[in-house]
Amino acid sequence: MPVFVKKLLTWGSVAFLIYFMAFRPDGAAQLFRGIGAALIAMFQGLGDFLTSLLA
Repeated sequence: MPVFVKKLLTWGSVAFLIYFMAFRPDGAAQLFRGIGAALIAMFQGLGDFLTSLLA
């Protein structure tokens, strides 16, 4: 992918994130809570898997 396109997509994503947080703060908070919950569930599942391997 050309460097210009990559920079354009990166800055576009940052601009959208700022816009989303500025004009829809409740929606942005719910989105980040959901992402955090998914990450916690993934790491907990990985920990359970590793625990079952060692038991």
